[in-house]
This record gives sequence, structure tokens and C-alpha cells, in this order.
Amino acid sequence: MKPYVEMTKEDLAAEITQLKKEYSDVQAHGLALDMSRGKPCKEQLDLSMGLMDVLNSSSDLYTDEGIDCRNYGGLIGIEEARVLIGDMMENNPNDIIIYGNSSLNIMYDTVSRAYTHGILGNTPWCKLEKVKFLCPVPGYDRHFKITEFFGIDMITVPMTPDGPDMDIVEKLVSSDEAIKGIWCVPKYSNPQGYSYSDETVRRFARLKPAAKDFRIFWDNAYGIHHLYDHQQDYLIEILAECKRAGNPDMVYKFASTSKITFPGSGIAALATSPNNMEDIKAQLCNQTIGHDKVNQLRHVRFFGDIHGMVEHMKKHADILRPKFEMVEEIFDKNLSGLGIGTWTKPLGGYFISFDTLPGCAKAVVKRAKKAGVVMTAAGATYPYGKDPLDSNIRVAPTFPCLEDLEKAASLFTLCVKLVSAEKIYAEKCREEA
Repeated sequence: MKPYVEMTKEDLAAEITQLKKEYSDVQAHGLALDMSRGKPCKEQLDLSMGLMDVLNSSSDLYTDEGIDCRNYGGLIGIEEARVLIGDMMENNPNDIIIYGNSSLNIMYDTVSRAYTHGILGNTPWCKLEKVKFLCPVPGYDRHFKITEFFGIDMITVPMTPDGPDMDIVEKLVSSDEAIKGIWCVPKYSNPQGYSYSDETVRRFARLKPAAKDFRIFWDNAYGIHHLYDHQQDYLIEILAECKRAGNPDMVYKFASTSKITFPGSGIAALATSPNNMEDIKAQLCNQTIGHDKVNQLRHVRFFGDIHGMVEHMKKHADILRPKFEMVEEIFDKNLSGLGIGTWTKPLGGYFISFDTLPGCAKAVVKRAKKAGVVMTAAGATYPYGKDPLDSNIRVAPTFPCLEDLEKAASLFTLCVKLVSAEKIYAEKCREEA
């Protein structure tokens, strides 16, 4: 079929009639499917059930250093966990703090600490007239919610397949002292699945911020979440690159096992410079005596080392790869050549980013919901939930089973076609009026 925009008004009217019939047929099936968030499916969660068996009432709960994990202490985590997560994050264990179950919670705490007490002796953000953050878009909605909660102005920066537009980042960061940070998902980004190029990472490390307390919030949530064994994105390690560039304190790097073991019951960590570590520990010791060491030990015993974690992630990939490939195949089959949408084909992570024609995303999501498929809200991938083009939709293929996913992806493409055809038809009518 030719692109919709090249079709006559009459042909478009016939297409719309046919698409509405197909849509009504789907509605009659009473679907109730959820593709709204990137959650692991049951089969993925089952992979980590061994976590429940590695420790029991007769287990030795002492670390190699003789620390009793049942008792108080261990502010920055047990050494074995710092080694394991350090290998996962590609950082020295000495630069790692192990927290609780959520990297998002660490990010919130990090912004909160900067807001109330400042960073490395700098003025607390709450005492400044204006605080700004750079937000690559489309991006992760929960990042934006944190900065919005603290009343921080969010400035959008366009994403490219190589990462944020660094010309814009460099110009803004170097010229405005009110800009205190930037959100980054550098590998298999949320939602596009892009990974930052070597040049992008090096330019980040060599930023010359006007603000002494400017920090890169480097959320490497999908660092080992590959879909393929031999086709994988690689990322320059940002802390080492910043140290090499003479900016050792410029990065907070976050990660967790949330999509490796059990979301909400994993372990999360922050990697940063020695100066930042001391600054954080001075606050952290007032917040907690130590996080859950039993859970840390459980993860260490379950994986053994980074090689065990890598093998575990291959099992995740075997479950997820067919889902991503199915969605991409349905998109290709149903939408290619129509000129009404583009989408990414990531090699890892949890999402596919879909761009409709301008002004169509909200209508597509609404139509899908009326037919029984819940998508991420249109606009969620932008600060304040406002996509200026109303075009981006985050597609999350991970949670549904293959049978449900096929139905959901097919319905989604049907909605894209119907909304797009109606938009182009209306435009043609206006042109003739």
C-alpha cells in the first residue's frame, strides 16, 4: 500500500471505513492487556527463585570479613556485594555504596540532599533563586517526576542515536550556573534503546559547567540487559573518563538488580568519586545504620560472581528477545511504507520508542485503551507530561506473554493506522475547502 499522504481522499475514506470495522471486531473480543510499564514477566521472575533457597535458618550469615549480616552496621554495604555490583557497574568496589532495594530511591535521596544541604560545601539548592536540570527527551518519566517534585525547572535536550545533543548540553551547562544536573540513561536508554557513543561519553566527561556543584546523574539501569549474545552495545565507563579529563567529582552513577532478580527486592548502588563518597556518607550515617545486609549476602551467594550474573542475564534475554522481535515484525508488516510512524529497534533494555505523526500519540493511546490495551500515557516521556509534538509513545513488550503481546501489538498498529488516516483525511478536506 502507498503512503497515506499520497492516497486520494476517496481512497482514505475507504481505508478508514475498513479500519473502523477491524477496530470494532477487536473491541468485541474484550481484551484486557497492559503494556504500560517495563515490568519483567513471570518467567523472568521465576529465574531468580533460587534466591529464596540460598539462605535458610541453618545458613552461615557471616561475610568473609566476619561481619554478622543479621546485626547492625555496614553503612556502605558488605564487601562481597560491593565487589559483585562493582563488576556489574564496571567500577572499583571502593567507589561503590550499596543501598536498599531501589536505585530510584537513591536518585531521589541524592537530589534531596543537594536540595537541603548542598553538594561538597556548595549552597543548598533550596536557598538558590533558581535551580535547573537538563532532561534528554524522550526520556524516563520517573526521573522527571523527581525534579518536578522539588520544583526544579526542567530544560529539554533532544536525544539522538548517539545520545543527547551535546552541542546543546555543552552550551547550556557552560553558560548557566543555575543548571545543576542532567538526567542520563546512557545504555539502552528509556524509551528509545539508544546507547551513548564514545564521543558523547567523552564530551560529557569534558564538560566545563558554570556551576561548581553540577552533577551528571548517570542511571545505568540497563548496563547488562542485552537481547543478543553477539550484537551488544558497549559504553565507555564514565567515572574513569571523568577522572582522566580532570573532572573526577562530576558524576553520580546509579544501578540496581531490579530487572535482574526481583524488582522491589533487589539491591541498588551508587558509584562515584572518593570526594563525593565522603560527602554522601556524612549524610547517610544520619539516615541509616546500614541497609539490608542479609539481602546483599543472598544476592552474592546466588550469583557467586559477575560470570554467574552474566549467565543469568542470558536467560532473561532468551525470554525477552522473541517478544521484541515479534513487536518489530508486526510493526514492519503493518506499518512499513505507510509513512505514519517510526520506531526504534534496540539491542537491549526494556522499551521500544514509537513516534506517530505529530498530534496523534494521545489519540492512539486513547483508542488502544478503549479496545482493551493500556499503553504508557502519551507525553510521559517528556517533563511535565507535555510532548510538544504529541508524537512519542513508549512501547513496553516485556510483561505480556507472546500470545497477548501479538494481540496488543496488532491492535496498536491498527490504532496508529486509524488515527493517522483520519488526521490525513481531515487535512485533505481542509485543503479542498
